[in-house]
Amino acid sequence: MNAQRLLHTIDGISTWFGKAAAWLIIGLMALVCAEVFKRYILNMPTAWIFDASNMLYGTLFMLAGAYTLAQNGHVRGDFLYSSMRPRTQALLDLVLYIAFFLPGIAALAYAGWDYASISYRINEHSNVTADGPPVYHFKFMIPLAGALLLLQGAAEIMRCVICLKTGVWPSRLKDVSEIDVVEEQLAHSEYVDEESRREAIAHAQNIEESARQRGMGGDLQR
Repeated sequence: MNAQRLLHTIDGISTWFGKAAAWLIIGLMALVCAEVFKRYILNMPTAWIFDASNMLYGTLFMLAGAYTLAQNGHVRGDFLYSSMRPRTQALLDLVLYIAFFLPGIAALAYAGWDYASISYRINEHSNVTADGPPVYHFKFMIPLAGALLLLQGAAEIMRCVICLKTGVWPSRLKDVSEIDVVEEQLAHSEYVDEESRREAIAHAQNIEESARQRGMGGDLQR
């Protein structure tokens, strides 16, 4: 397995967990709608829905972290980064990953496992509401999220090393983006002629490319 295939495999793992966690939005929406209906229509609020909603959202938030990193979608606060050459970007990223990312995420995974194990042993339940639901299964998402981030972080470090050697960022595993939605909507529109459709798609692609260049290292390829 060459380096590029290994990187895409790790990207695929992070993407799978991120997309699987995205389905929790449906459950979260259903719980919120049910609670609104019961509270304001039936005047029968359910206490455990508050805890369940927090756990669903927390799980989604944690498991999507590695997916966001795989798509290089985390916000960058350094406005100078986009003006750097790829090798300079890679060197800066490599230093930050080793100095801050790896120690912090490793501590999260280690402490999270201990935190979740204790919760399981004592059969911990939520104390936010009376007779709250069990929370140990939710706390096990902490070490899982940490492990996924460490795995994706290893891939990002590999990308930095490859870029330092070649001067070019390795490709990333592509996922559906906003431009794909724009293209699909325009393709099925009966009110847009072909020339206008091409111009709109090209304009959207330019916007997306400009945004990518401002903060992302590496082209997104299938």
